[in-house]
Amino acid sequence: MTATGAERRRGPFTEGDRVQLTDPKGRLHTITLAPGKQFHTHRGHIAHDDLIGSPDGSTITNTAGVEYLALRPLLADWVMSMPRGAAVVYPKDAGQIVMMADVFPGAVVVEAGVGSGALSMSLLRAVGEHGRLHSFERREDFAAIARANAREFFGGDHPAWTVQVGDLVESLPAAVEPGSVDRVVLDMLAPWECLDVVSEALVPGGLLICYVATATQLSKVAEAMRDHNTFTEPQAWESLVRGWHLEGLAVRPQHRMHGHTGFLITTRRLAPGTTPPLRKRRPGRGYVTSEEATEADWTPENVGERVPSEKRVRKVHRSVVGSSDPQ
Repeated sequence: MTATGAERRRGPFTEGDRVQLTDPKGRLHTITLAPGKQFHTHRGHIAHDDLIGSPDGSTITNTAGVEYLALRPLLADWVMSMPRGAAVVYPKDAGQIVMMADVFPGAVVVEAGVGSGALSMSLLRAVGEHGRLHSFERREDFAAIARANAREFFGGDHPAWTVQVGDLVESLPAAVEPGSVDRVVLDMLAPWECLDVVSEALVPGGLLICYVATATQLSKVAEAMRDHNTFTEPQAWESLVRGWHLEGLAVRPQHRMHGHTGFLITTRRLAPGTTPPLRKRRPGRGYVTSEEATEADWTPENVGERVPSEKRVRKVHRSVVGSSDPQ
């Protein structure tokens, strides 16, 4: 990188810095500082030269007397405002991925489905300059957008990052040695198609985390992980974030929130030759996989619902209707 992360993230504003301006109504405007340029709104303008050299966290007043707060954008701000080709992984999910996948400094990480580079930047922050992030993207245009966004944020090409255009199944065996990858992050439509090459690449104890949008994808990849017999029992969840309105006594949840964006599912690589232990919780009666299911299999028991016993139903009926048995 041409400038270190610290040089780009602290100190007075300099030419080329991106600055986030917040107006009195809380609206955000992100600009890139350049000598001689101006930031215009329908209510006056600000000269970039008046910001260059100012400390981070200062205020500036435009020609119409409107005061703005000037700050360098955080990574979470950056990824939500940067140019995008594909949809980005939201900060709430990127944070979960970095923490729950235990991505550590110096780790070797494989990522498939780069999109616009939002998750890649969080992973690069976590592995550091001495780690390695191998990213795979099927579309050249998405890969180019991701590279440009990361280059703009880090101030140059990150030394730990390689982006390869191509299919993960075809490209991964040639890119890494078997048993050399610590973590794999899959953000794609059909992650179950990649389990063979992922299993081969992961170190024993290495972790695979998948980000999928729908419950049907979640179900299919979970069953595939179980059937592969080289992974531990998968765990899945989603995260919801709801902001709060804070003004005097009006302290309440905001009306809008970041609801469902995707599901996360993790599993870990077993040692070679190890048979996964039997699941403690047995599947429900009549358990079948989604591929085997027929219309008759869609019963309350098979989808995990609690079915009350006939004895309980009779007891409740007597308490609310009377002592006579239901007809």
